[in-house]
Amino acid sequence: MLDRRQILGGRGEQCAAAFLCTKGFELVASNWRCPMGEIDLIVRKGEEVRFIEVKTRYSTTFGYPEEAITKTKLRHMARAIEMWLRTQKREPKRYQADAIAILVLPGQSPDIRWIEGIL
Repeated sequence: MLDRRQILGGRGEQCAAAFLCTKGFELVASNWRCPMGEIDLIVRKGEEVRFIEVKTRYSTTFGYPEEAITKTKLRHMARAIEMWLRTQKREPKRYQADAIAILVLPGQSPDIRWIEGIL
């Protein structure tokens, strides 16, 4: 059974993937896991790959979604990216790590912020 936090996270990741598709990216993987960490979304546009950390919140009571991206999370994400790159037959020409911060306030459309180059 999923708890409220997991449901919110899943919805946020679906919203972020749809948003990135409108920007011309195609989804390569979601919730890619390895012993080093997890990557919420991996997307591609041509020869470029983006590794996406998604943070979603229903309020700003505990801060904005992007404030939940800690140094520890970034370290784990960097290690997971390295591992993912090692699993590929051919390394992409360009890649970077981004974040998508989604704030879903009651009665409003989601506020989606794309933060590029977090690593």
